[in-house]
Amino acid sequence: MTERDSPVLVADVGGTNTRVALARGRTLVAASTERFRNAEFSGLDAVLQAFLDRHRNRPARAAIALAGRVQGTQAEMTNLGWQVDAGALAQATGIGHIALLNDLQAQGHALAHLPDTHLRRLRAGMPEAGPKLVIGLGTGVNAAPVYAAGAGHFVPPAEAGHIHLPLHGPEDYRLAEWLTKRRGFASVEDVLSGSGLERLYAFHAQEAKSGTALNAEQIMAAMEGGDALAQATGRHYVRLLAQVTADLALITLPAGGVYFIGGVARAFAPWLERFGFESAFTDMGRFSDMVARFPVAIVEDDYAALSGCAAYLQAH
Repeated sequence: MTERDSPVLVADVGGTNTRVALARGRTLVAASTERFRNAEFSGLDAVLQAFLDRHRNRPARAAIALAGRVQGTQAEMTNLGWQVDAGALAQATGIGHIALLNDLQAQGHALAHLPDTHLRRLRAGMPEAGPKLVIGLGTGVNAAPVYAAGAGHFVPPAEAGHIHLPLHGPEDYRLAEWLTKRRGFASVEDVLSGSGLERLYAFHAQEAKSGTALNAEQIMAAMEGGDALAQATGRHYVRLLAQVTADLALITLPAGGVYFIGGVARAFAPWLERFGFESAFTDMGRFSDMVARFPVAIVEDDYAALSGCAAYLQAH
């Protein structure tokens, strides 16, 4: 068996949990996937060692997706505080080669290999061969284009969650002023992440001079229960998401489609049509017809980043 035929380790490090598995080629090894709560470990080396202690054969190669900034062999977790060095991690775990990817990069590498059953189609558009756009909505927010390249794909790193929030009308300007006082400036992540939804609800509660602080899960439950304040928050969230998505689509021209990933995206899936995602997404003036051509889907595979890491290793 050659090194490339041997199992590899793949990991997806989020702000709250780390998922780890073994893979052969692009396929995850059955029953090998485990999830670890980051708060219970001192660092990523401890997480990987806990996983490796349960498996007899130590992989020679690994690819790790991280929710943070990746520069070569160094990474910094945006919402966790861990510093990751690929060389030090390889030495600590005994894995010969470790590649670090931004989590959106890993998701991008997975898109070409996801079965249709793992996708929730929001709009059909007019798909063509060309770039794709992956947008992550979870503990943080990010977006990156996906380009076909040789045997695999090229997914450039990005920190798109920290761009300015688009502003359309008096309500958005009041929101931006409210956020700036608390966050320094009004970013996309400040509203569209899980904690961002909580901020958006707090803003609407202040506007309405009613309501108490709720977490994201409670806000979603209140929306389902018909609470007017929660639903106003949800409608505002969906409109802003659609406008951000349309802006990014005009930058990347994703003829192959836009793909949302992450827990917040999946939670909002039933609400996007109800709260007007389609009309807000295609409301781009003379560019409306162009934006309307792009398909949009939600990735419902919670382990897509692991498959993307495996695909990356197979192509490299």
